[in-house]
Amino acid sequence: MNRPNDEKGELRRADAAASLDEQRRKLPDQPGVYQFKDAKGAVLYVGKATSIRKRVAGHFGGKSTSGGGEMIGRVASIDFLVTETEAEALLAEQQFIKRHRPRFNIRLRDDKSYPYIGISLDEEFPRVYFTRERHRSARIYFGPYSSAKRVRETLDLLGRLFQYRTCEGPEPGRRSGVPCLDYYIKRCGAPCVGYVDRQEYRRGIDAIVDFLSGRYRDVERDLERKMAEAAAEEEFERAAVLRDRLAAVRSLMERRSVAGESLDSADLIAVAVEGTEANAQVFQVRDGVLAERHGFYLANEAERDEGEVTEEFLAQYYSAAPVVPRLVVAGPALSERAPLVAEALAARRGGPVEVRVAERGSKRRLRELAERNAVLALAQDKLRQERRRAQRVDALSALQDALGLETLPVRLEGFDVSNIGGEHTVASMVVFAGGAPKKADYRRFRVRGDRSTGSDDFASIEEVLGRRVAQLLEQADRSPHDSGRDESFASVPDLIVIDGGKGQLSAGLRALGPLVERGTAVIGLAKRLEQVFVPGHSAPLEIPSDSEALRLLQRVRDEAHRFAIEHHRRRRGKAMTTSLLDELRGVGPVRKRALLEHFGSPERLVVASREELEAVPGIPGKLAREIHRQLNRAG
Repeated sequence: MNRPNDEKGELRRADAAASLDEQRRKLPDQPGVYQFKDAKGAVLYVGKATSIRKRVAGHFGGKSTSGGGEMIGRVASIDFLVTETEAEALLAEQQFIKRHRPRFNIRLRDDKSYPYIGISLDEEFPRVYFTRERHRSARIYFGPYSSAKRVRETLDLLGRLFQYRTCEGPEPGRRSGVPCLDYYIKRCGAPCVGYVDRQEYRRGIDAIVDFLSGRYRDVERDLERKMAEAAAEEEFERAAVLRDRLAAVRSLMERRSVAGESLDSADLIAVAVEGTEANAQVFQVRDGVLAERHGFYLANEAERDEGEVTEEFLAQYYSAAPVVPRLVVAGPALSERAPLVAEALAARRGGPVEVRVAERGSKRRLRELAERNAVLALAQDKLRQERRRAQRVDALSALQDALGLETLPVRLEGFDVSNIGGEHTVASMVVFAGGAPKKADYRRFRVRGDRSTGSDDFASIEEVLGRRVAQLLEQADRSPHDSGRDESFASVPDLIVIDGGKGQLSAGLRALGPLVERGTAVIGLAKRLEQVFVPGHSAPLEIPSDSEALRLLQRVRDEAHRFAIEHHRRRRGKAMTTSLLDELRGVGPVRKRALLEHFGSPERLVVASREELEAVPGIPGKLAREIHRQLNRAG
């Protein structure tokens, strides 16, 4: 009966294959970047080549290890960009990878959130702070670091070696006008009360920049000079503090010094590859000292070899790193690609860069140490993943037994409603697949019901779940190849968790008839006593508080609550910002953006002093004083 549809599908596939062959024949025999896209236009893979045509032919001819059958089977179209050289193509490739995050390219796991140390040189008394952003041109950033813990450890070390303010905002100090605790424990010189002037404070910041840049010898000489000056001026207490800092720097240099042959400054890179996973280790040697060691886990969906993974990791890592060293030492797998990578990094650095394969001496020993660390990190990560997978399966099995379900609840959906006094009512839908969050399937809702009589959680949850069912029915009519198909709504959940008790559960069941008919189980989880309510029972289900089943339900419920609160705060904040700033005379869209970027939030703007408003870039002094007058008149 389905033969006509099957024939149409075969014809479409034949037409697509013919179109793809035509595109391949028209590819240029020149260096550049190419993109494989699927039927929906999503980028699957970005590659670079000295000859785009020959490289793409290698993918389809099965001569390349990269890509694999899964990727090639999904390619529907090919885009390309011609460049002058392959090194230029490597740089362009990384820009496309950052923009599209293709599944089959080497990717730093969670590369959007790697931490940095930022220094606010655009402020009179700069701050040294933890950040995951590096978009402000007037500030300098050090990183990326492999973990937030490493950043905080480094900041703690800087606090003990140097004095800098930790207070937030463009101006130092608190409204009380007295130094904070940092001054009394020798972590800050208290510029807020004039105990240290701007020039002296900036010299301390320059020392921090030297230290983070690996110029340890400069830091050591500067501390020696200051200690001698303090002793000559008989400021013995200050000299003692400088002496202790000098001893700490020297101790650090001794512990991390590279033994054997002299090694000035270099990055030593090692990569270990196993299947779809990889790990890269970066050993940063500065002034003969092992300054930092970073480890990065990589996604290698196409199962590319060590040389390709190393090449792409270097390009990605140094596209994010503030500094490219003159010397990069890598493993033998990069031998053939070393000149190309060196040329690309030299363009990034604006000066010569040597990429070398170390074969003897200290460089080789350090590189081999990095390789052992990469292999060990990969094995440990695999063990952790197996342990977490087993724990999730155990939790799902326990949940199946506790609720008496016929099948394992592989897909769980959690729903929550958030509002304050009926204003900006929103709801969230979160998804757990195999016991782990599947954030790509999370969805948000704006509740459309009548709010004139205040909030009604029962009506809100019924409305949202009714819309969830409507979306399911709409998506069911769409083909899996339809670009408008939403897989999150098209999937049928095994279990729905409603944040609330019997009332919310009853309201939800009124809307969930079509899903219940398809076998979806529905429960309510009340917060106060962590009670689980199931349809047809007035009393809550008895599940032990230390049960893995209950813990999994709590994680789903808490994640739904967090996601809803986040959406509610964003909507409320946007409404507050719009109403507050739109009432200020003389403040248009550009100045509104400048005020928000400077203060970070409407709340901070409201309490800003006249001097703080006058310091905002792009806001004339007269307008700043007028804004201050309007805000204070409005209370």
